[in-house]
Amino acid sequence: MHKICSKLIPALFLIFAAIVFSVLLPVTASANHSWGGYHWARTSNPFNLKLGDNLSSVWDPILSTTSTDWSKSTVLDTTIVPGGTKARNCRATSGRVEVCNSKYGNNGWLGLAQIWVNSNLHIVQGVTKVNDTYFNTTAYNNTAWRNLVMCQEVGHTLGLDHQDENFNNANLGSCMDYTNNPGTNQHPNQHDYDELELIYAHLDSTTTLSQTLLNPGQGNFDNPTEWGRLVKKQGRVAVFERDFGLGNKLFTFVIYAD
Repeated sequence: MHKICSKLIPALFLIFAAIVFSVLLPVTASANHSWGGYHWARTSNPFNLKLGDNLSSVWDPILSTTSTDWSKSTVLDTTIVPGGTKARNCRATSGRVEVCNSKYGNNGWLGLAQIWVNSNLHIVQGVTKVNDTYFNTTAYNNTAWRNLVMCQEVGHTLGLDHQDENFNNANLGSCMDYTNNPGTNQHPNQHDYDELELIYAHLDSTTTLSQTLLNPGQGNFDNPTEWGRLVKKQGRVAVFERDFGLGNKLFTFVIYAD
């Protein structure tokens, strides 16, 4: 009996040590919030994505912050360029993202992002809109809410989904996390940058960043009746899909005002 115990003790000690060691090891969260695998086609990294500025002076510094934040990624840079559309209709421009603000009305949405994709899951153009009908109200007329929504909607046009869609839990420190208190969720976090590295780990044989052919889905798509079918609805978050045929689709990501 004594011999058996003497043999078991070292083995038990090794098992215990292994358990303790595994508990003490740092836990690394894997990124997992790609938006359907959609991405800009490009032949090298880091690539440069143009953000068309169709904004008022109130929103200009907000877009500047967003552009600086996302450009910290190792796989992409964003450059703010003069807008190519009118803020009210905010029509998309092939090969880039148009960013607009206007009083779009009491239609329920605070901000939205739209991407047009082709049959290869490549983004060919994008739009970000922020609705001043709500941002001019006391609840949303502050820098924190503007930073969160702008950062998040531009993030969607890069191919990112949300990290979390529960408005009532603790903040994750990311603008891709929904919240009722945007104070600590105004910028991307490392999890967002890690996901971008995964999305853009491969290279393509062509690029959609300078595409000149018009996508079949040109038009003004700020009206929900033009967004197509509802594919996801969770609280104040919704995603719509409109199919133009031949693999060309429009996706609209919406955050509704409270």
